Amino acid sequence: MRFIKLIALAILAYALPLAAKEDAAPPLPPEAQEYLKTLNPVSGTVEIPEAKASLDLGSDYVFYGKVDASRILTEIWGNPPEAVSDVLGLVMKAGTSPFSESWGAVVTFEDVGYVSDDDAAEVDYDELLEQLQEGTIEANEVRKEMGYPTVTLVGWAARPVYDDQHHSVVWAKNLKFAGDVENSLNYDVRTLGRYGVLSVNVVSTMSELEEITTAAHELASHASFAEGARYQDFDASTDRTAEYGIGGLIAAGAGVAAAKKLGLFAILLKFIKPILLGFLVFFGVFWRKLKGVFGFGKDDSYDAEWEEYSHDDTPPDDLTGYAAPDDAEGQSVSSAETDSRES
Repeated sequence: MRFIKLIALAILAYALPLAAKEDAAPPLPPEAQEYLKTLNPVSGTVEIPEAKASLDLGSDYVFYGKVDASRILTEIWGNPPEAVSDVLGLVMKAGTSPFSESWGAVVTFEDVGYVSDDDAAEVDYDELLEQLQEGTIEANEVRKEMGYPTVTLVGWAARPVYDDQHHSVVWAKNLKFAGDVENSLNYDVRTLGRYGVLSVNVVSTMSELEEITTAAHELASHASFAEGARYQDFDASTDRTAEYGIGGLIAAGAGVAAAKKLGLFAILLKFIKPILLGFLVFFGVFWRKLKGVFGFGKDDSYDAEWEEYSHDDTPPDDLTGYAAPDDAEGQSVSSAETDSRES
């Protein structure tokens, strides 16, 4: 619990000056600074061996490898370890840190085989959006039964675009969760390879649409597979082929009703993990930041311990020894909650 409060203090140091529109935020607490020293963000060209791929990030972005990404998602952002087991890395803007108010892009790889792009020019994205919206409405019945807020798929935040040169597809959804002041942004970047799909997923708020749109297209154009694993290296006589094309790739995040209409119900399980991981990033950080820092939705025990800590100048000795609170208000994001919020 004290680790969580340390994180909240670090966030408060950033959030309040931003809210007041003052000068640069004060330094992080010493404990958080020491924690950052244990991480190893890198820039330039980074290899992702599990995907036989690489990302050329230049100097604008940094990459946290598999181990560091897992630590950030669990130890700092409070997500369950079992939900991040497939994460291969985390991309953030250069000059930011896991403690700052900034987006992070989760990198995964789905070993689904070669995804044909033959349908890329034929997909009716207006019709697909309607089907996704219908699926979201159906899924809301389950959300309500489980006690979670409903969600509305407002529309495309960025209409799907397929780049046949880089064999990548980029799109974003504008989502409105009941009770939230600001709409959520779910941005997807998929790069196709011979053996599967490299996924980069960002979940943030609509206020960051312009910035993340730029980042998404940069990441899409700078992702590549190693020779032999490239899209053009596909061998139809030996290689496995996915059961869907570009339309199915995008629709994989649909609700059950839309999936049935599209004949895609069987593939939902194949793509549910990276979709949920994107929401882990958002709800593990943004939701807990708001609740933990500004005080709504906390239980009495949290209030009491926060008050105790606020008068205690002694920092925790071991950052990694403290678990995220497990309360009904969602201070940490469970797999059940992310299941209910997937759209």
